[in-house]
Amino acid sequence: MRFSSAIHSILLGTLLGPLTPFPIAIEPPTPVLIRSASRKIFAPIASDATEPAQVIPTSATLVRLHDQQIIVLSDTEPSPERFANLLRDRVTGDSVIMAPELLELLRKVTADTHEARVEFISGYRSWKLNEMLRKKGRNVASHSQHSLGKAMDFRLEGLSSKQLAEKIEKIGWRGGLAHYPSDTDRFVHADVGPHRRWRGR
Repeated sequence: MRFSSAIHSILLGTLLGPLTPFPIAIEPPTPVLIRSASRKIFAPIASDATEPAQVIPTSATLVRLHDQQIIVLSDTEPSPERFANLLRDRVTGDSVIMAPELLELLRKVTADTHEARVEFISGYRSWKLNEMLRKKGRNVASHSQHSLGKAMDFRLEGLSSKQLAEKIEKIGWRGGLAHYPSDTDRFVHADVGPHRRWRGR
């Protein structure tokens, strides 16, 4: 009996070979989100949803008539640089930072309007353009406030030049102010120079 058991063990060992351990692949444990009363251990997954853009109310649209360039007017826009670019010289393309009182005047004039349209006839005027206009017989001062970046010619949609000038007067404008009532050349001139008033042709 013992002999038979020994033979059985030998035969089984021959067939199966030595019992050599093989590495066994072990699946990594699934991460578990650990929660506590105050925070999460894992950082939250970023969402693809974007925050809605902040809407800045605008009081007017500023339009450069020579090329129909448009920017908006609000409590924070445009920046001095963008405003200077809008009112750049139409011949040379040069620009200067305009007197800040001019931009503030536009905000006050359009404060009670709903997205009004403000059209600019002239802003910064280089000495070259200024002399060119004088030689053509235009009513242009030799030392124009335009050439100093201190004047603008503009009109407000829905108002005549006289009505716009009266509105600016009521605001308390202390600089130069004139209105040009011609149908073909209708605008108001405002500058930060000395206090003076006139009516253009």
